Amino acid sequence: MAPGWPGPAAASAHAAVTTADAPGGPVVRTTHGLVRGTERGALRTFQGIPYAAPPVGKLRWAPPKPAPGWDGVRAATRPGAPCAQPEGLPIGVPSKKEDCLYLNVTAPITPKAAARSAPPAEAAASRGERPVIVWIHGGSMMYGTGDMYGPDRLAAQGAVVVSMNYRLGVMGFLGDPALKGAEGLGLEDQQAALRWVRANARAFGGDADNVTIMGQSGGGYGVCGHLVSPASAGLFDRAVVQSAPCATGGSRTRAEARAEAARVAEAVGCGARAHRASCLRRKPVTALLKAYGPFNEPRPVAGTDLMPMAPAQALRTGRFHRVPVLVGVTHDEERGMVLGQELAPGGAPMKPSQYEPALRARFGPAADDVLRRYPLRAHPSAGEALATILTDANWSAPTLDTARLLSRWTPTRVYEFGERDTPWFKGYAKPSFDQRAQHMSELAYLFDLNHLFEDVPAAQTRFRDRMTRTWVDFARSGRTDWPAFGAGTDGYVQTLEAGGWRRADFARDHQYGFWKSRGAYGPTTSG
Repeated sequence: MAPGWPGPAAASAHAAVTTADAPGGPVVRTTHGLVRGTERGALRTFQGIPYAAPPVGKLRWAPPKPAPGWDGVRAATRPGAPCAQPEGLPIGVPSKKEDCLYLNVTAPITPKAAARSAPPAEAAASRGERPVIVWIHGGSMMYGTGDMYGPDRLAAQGAVVVSMNYRLGVMGFLGDPALKGAEGLGLEDQQAALRWVRANARAFGGDADNVTIMGQSGGGYGVCGHLVSPASAGLFDRAVVQSAPCATGGSRTRAEARAEAARVAEAVGCGARAHRASCLRRKPVTALLKAYGPFNEPRPVAGTDLMPMAPAQALRTGRFHRVPVLVGVTHDEERGMVLGQELAPGGAPMKPSQYEPALRARFGPAADDVLRRYPLRAHPSAGEALATILTDANWSAPTLDTARLLSRWTPTRVYEFGERDTPWFKGYAKPSFDQRAQHMSELAYLFDLNHLFEDVPAAQTRFRDRMTRTWVDFARSGRTDWPAFGAGTDGYVQTLEAGGWRRADFARDHQYGFWKSRGAYGPTTSG
């Protein structure tokens, strides 16, 4: 526990505080002061609550410090500023802001409860305390905000849902040796938010002793990081990892991070070793964002105090926080990425003549085997064939490996989101082939994302409700209504589709044996 952070004792001290409905909205007392939120139907929402001090000036590239308290009642009716991020992707919010360490809470309206002296589990139930889900947004650790993901559907199923902004890209993961510890600040920010949650969950009707961390893609790799980081010990009780195979991602080497940082420092005129830290801290955010570029994949560095070993190594050796895990992937992960390339300026549907050269560039000497396993004639188009290969190699096989490693040590449930009739991105031209269960597609069913996706088909309302209920049930109990994965390659994977849920023939469907025998799959790209 870092000095100055409120711990479990602080949480207990504030658990007895009664919330009050003041004119203008509900008011809750947090460890830092009173906040006033908004009320909609059966839910209360509080936005823009600071969980750490603004990381500006001398605190740029410094570990998160405790947020200052305040007098009176702080308005918590608008999200905090997005953390600095470039333009480029629809899942981002272009921003130059550094004062961005804020979180949001949405909770069911809970009757005031008593029963303070009962045993912990019984007392939580009698007080009406809800499981807490802490959402870590995706976006390659480069883009996004917590408030983009409307949590009302999850909260309506009985969870207290917390989301946060955390430092991204160049501001959160710059591995320059002159900036000690700066290569993992985005993960440290998330840990600061989790400490805030432990201390304040009960004030919002949540069970401070039942916290689930949940992330997708870049946010899912954040969950991988918390599973293995000693500094995350005691901050969560369950984990949900969506489209983020810990077995092949979640960290970088020190050499990779330093090479990237040297490139940035040189580009902004701070390449000289003397006074590099002060030089970088004087540079405007716009210059740093430009030098860093829009399409990186930042991660914490393995081999540090924050992350002593890479997630894959930690899972293999059992040196991680052994909490129940729900881990999954979408059936057609790479379809959206291949389609995005064809819809980008100057892009076009992939031609059949481009298929073989693309595979040779990607797989090198293994390309002949890949071409035999995935002949173009077996697919309706070259783009669909390429998406199938990259899905199996980059996502499906590594996710199955992740499940196998986790299940050796801790209860693990595995799913595959397989719905074919999913919403496409709003405002974008229709692609040349169906996107199906592309990367991010399951999020349209778990969150309100009407600004990003077209509407979920009305016929899928029951399916969507079952998904949100399943996620909240897992947060409550650590279980699902399908069996745990089990050991070996033939573990249980549940397919989630509107037409019915069933056991997937996952390894066969995604050519797991082929990819494992060649060792050809590698790190993924994430959204």
